[in-house]
Amino acid sequence: MKRIILFLGTNVAVLAVLAIAIQLFGLESYLDAQGGINVTSLLIFAAIIGFSGSLISLAISKKAAKWSTKAQVIEQPRNATEQWLLATVQRHAQAAGIGMPEVAVFDSPAPNAFATGARRDSALVAVSTGLLQNMRQNEVDAVLGHEIAHVANGDMITMALIQGVVNTFVIFLSRVIGIVVDRAVFKVERGHGPGFFITSLVAQVVLGILASIIVMWFSRQREFRADAGGARLAGRENMIAALERLQAAHSPSGLPDQLQAFGISGAGARGLRELFTTHPPLEARIDALRRLG
Repeated sequence: MKRIILFLGTNVAVLAVLAIAIQLFGLESYLDAQGGINVTSLLIFAAIIGFSGSLISLAISKKAAKWSTKAQVIEQPRNATEQWLLATVQRHAQAAGIGMPEVAVFDSPAPNAFATGARRDSALVAVSTGLLQNMRQNEVDAVLGHEIAHVANGDMITMALIQGVVNTFVIFLSRVIGIVVDRAVFKVERGHGPGFFITSLVAQVVLGILASIIVMWFSRQREFRADAGGARLAGRENMIAALERLQAAHSPSGLPDQLQAFGISGAGARGLRELFTTHPPLEARIDALRRLG
């Protein structure tokens, strides 16, 4: 299972386009003609570009999620199942103190669900057809509570802020590395040669991959909080039963690679691979719920 989420992928793409455009048009004002660098200007530049990537990703998250999963928003319930979905999401949303999210269903045989959106009062909660077909109603209830907890906790917004901070430091450090390599390796004494621009772009990609460890760590922690929230909204035993059902399925998530971090399920990993996973192992999440008072 690939672990690059839609949010992260869009963020990287935006950063790359902005970085290339700025360099092509000579807009890197933190560089001077003598080859020096203004640290304060660089930090401001890095923050503007870094947060642009994450905030744009957040702003388009709902539309991108609908497009990538082909999720169909329930406007008017067509059957008892859709009526129950709307009523359950509304009940959980009211209990959590948030606005009613859009509710959608996407076609996938794997049981999964996700929540996304830029605002707590204007989110999207989507469930797969496999979830509805393979889980009992009390388990689906818990999954919906888990997703509503994500929204109520402001996880999407927090992830955007964390990604913005990470982006800022990645851009800042990549430019510093570019300057050092330009001077020490390419021996440029005045101005900035091609080595600076090439090195800074390569460093930005490498540092971005390493920095994603921080984002993935947050993603794993938020799953424990959302499980606890789902337990409060739908009952702890129901939440445990839902996770055990996912554990027994032993199937891929059914979500596009870009949306793995927004789904409820996730494959466990060990060693270095665990640093790049969006979800903790299901057994760890179940154990955490059992320890709840």
